[in-house]
Amino acid sequence: MGLLITMASYTGCKSQGEKAVNNKKMETKKTIEETKEYIGMWVTEDNHVRHNLLPDGRYDEARGDTESAYQGQYWIKGNHIEYKDDTGFTADGDFKDGILYHGGMILYKKED
Repeated sequence: MGLLITMASYTGCKSQGEKAVNNKKMETKKTIEETKEYIGMWVTEDNHVRHNLLPDGRYDEARGDTESAYQGQYWIKGNHIEYKDDTGFTADGDFKDGILYHGGMILYKKED
């Protein structure tokens, strides 16, 4: 059976004359699923493609001058998004560092 040593075990200990290690709670980065920061408008740099991710799990995608070119449902798992439009077509993407990578496109969150 292995030995598990936590950061708390080091608090107050000194090693080779060094100060004790702080027992700070290690913060883990939350996923976009947890923060809900995916809700809202995502746009390509040229504003040609626009994904409006609605709070109810629906999306409305505009392309160029065509508003509501595609509509459907989406699901978020961690930092991954799955789309299914109302015709049955499926696609997916990933959120990384505040950017949505989807179908060879890069979309940025539009600020209100």
